Amino acid sequence: MATDTSAAVETEQPALKRHVGIIGLLFASIGSIIGSGWLFGALNASKEAGPAAIISWALGGVMVLAIALVYAELGVMFPLSGGVIRFPHLAFGSFASYTTGWITWVGASTTAPIEVLAALQYGTKYAPFTQEAQAGGQTVHTLTGLGYAVAVVLMAIFVVINYFGIRWFARINNALVWWKLGIIVLVVVAFLVSAFHGENFSSHGFKPAGWHGVFSAIATSGIVFSYLGFRQGVELAGETDNPRKNVPIAVIGSVLITAVIYIALQVAFIGALDPSLLSGPQAWSNLSFENDFGPLAALATALGLGWLAVLLYIDAIISPGDTGLIYTTLTSRLSYAMARNGNAPQRLAKTTDRGVPLFSLIVTFVVGLIVFLPFPSWQQLVGFITSATVLSFASGPLVLTALRKRVPDQPRPFRLPGGHALPLFAFWASNLIVYWSGWLTGWKLYLSVLVGFVLLGLFKVFGGVRQAPLHFWNGVSWLFPWLGGLALISYLGNFPEKSAGAGNLGVLNFEWSAVLLAALSVLVYIIATRVALPADAVVEHIEQSKEEAAVEDAELGATS
Repeated sequence: MATDTSAAVETEQPALKRHVGIIGLLFASIGSIIGSGWLFGALNASKEAGPAAIISWALGGVMVLAIALVYAELGVMFPLSGGVIRFPHLAFGSFASYTTGWITWVGASTTAPIEVLAALQYGTKYAPFTQEAQAGGQTVHTLTGLGYAVAVVLMAIFVVINYFGIRWFARINNALVWWKLGIIVLVVVAFLVSAFHGENFSSHGFKPAGWHGVFSAIATSGIVFSYLGFRQGVELAGETDNPRKNVPIAVIGSVLITAVIYIALQVAFIGALDPSLLSGPQAWSNLSFENDFGPLAALATALGLGWLAVLLYIDAIISPGDTGLIYTTLTSRLSYAMARNGNAPQRLAKTTDRGVPLFSLIVTFVVGLIVFLPFPSWQQLVGFITSATVLSFASGPLVLTALRKRVPDQPRPFRLPGGHALPLFAFWASNLIVYWSGWLTGWKLYLSVLVGFVLLGLFKVFGGVRQAPLHFWNGVSWLFPWLGGLALISYLGNFPEKSAGAGNLGVLNFEWSAVLLAALSVLVYIIATRVALPADAVVEHIEQSKEEAAVEDAELGATS
């Protein structure tokens, strides 16, 4: 038995409340997607890829949608909170679920802090919350003493709001998402109407950095980061009243809606730039203008749209704040899920009479404050979060194909078409995104994975976790070749260019790297399918997940 779901553990305290309907779930995803990424992504992508950033947004959307479709099938099959962590447990056991869960938690726990950083960077127009500094050869905006103090307050506010439970969260989020959708559409229309310089798309080349710039922008400028909020439709699946209908709509709909909006924003941004800002052979990579710590608001001011700039500075509090609120909710529920799987101290699974994992919220708050110390700027965090989150999602296609093989008759209200093609593409796409993030980000990510293994050992030695079987071989036989191969290819590859001094050798060009990553993806995909748990163990894990959902329904009920 992989997990000892003791009835005593399940019934001694309230489980999570099911109060999120279809609009709430869709808006949770959209609200999470439209955070700080859109406030900085247009400028960062333009500097990385020039006008071809439009392609970057489109390709990024396609790649994330492929990943999202995998989780749409899994999320409907098993509507449990913290699903991204729990899914690997069903097919591969505790070691796999711990490893992917740890990576997921690392990415999620650093997202609320980056949203706070975004709000404070825009707020620098009104108070010295951030200051310019140099990091990795680029100008970044790091927290000042005042900024850190305000960041602590904002993180605390996230915890207080979450304390009142998921119903309050949904009500607040729905109102905020209407604002966020309205403001981003308003920006697109205002920029297009006020100024559109078509020559900007060709005067210095459409792809000034070639395809290298296009692909690098996907991972490092905030593009994939901006799409990753689709996960809320999966993570909150256990708290929605009709997961069969609501989860696919929330997951797929959120990516499609925001992809259209982001592409339109990138077009409007490039067209609205004064052509005089673009000069010299490195026109796009050197793009800068006054007050570009808040690029969209600064551009609105330059266009004479002072009223829009004011709205954008207001939105720079609301959009990141709302996403930070969502990810505070998510991170606490990931801790909750890891504890329920027996991979983390059981105290993290305890909930209040409101159905809130309060201790997990407190841990989330403390970790968020610590994150500000080594990563005190938005620019320094975005690549790391993107890599960690995508790496955690990459296990989804492996779980999907393993479950299809082991339990082919399991009800699948939503089934991803195309056989192995789409899951394998989603896995390859995930590996490409992590690779494109570059070695400077990658080595830190792989180091954090090793830290996770150390913590697992400490948890097991000093207790505090349920001593469930690790199913070590069922996880390590594909996890180690996958992570090791990915690290090796990244070290040998050319993201970033060797001249950047990140430490990678740069001996593999894009084509060879893509081919090797494809081969690695196929190899790991095959291995994972073959070493998945036996069918009876998978069925046992599935039944345990159903019992857990039934206990939550029986104690609290499902509301529409």
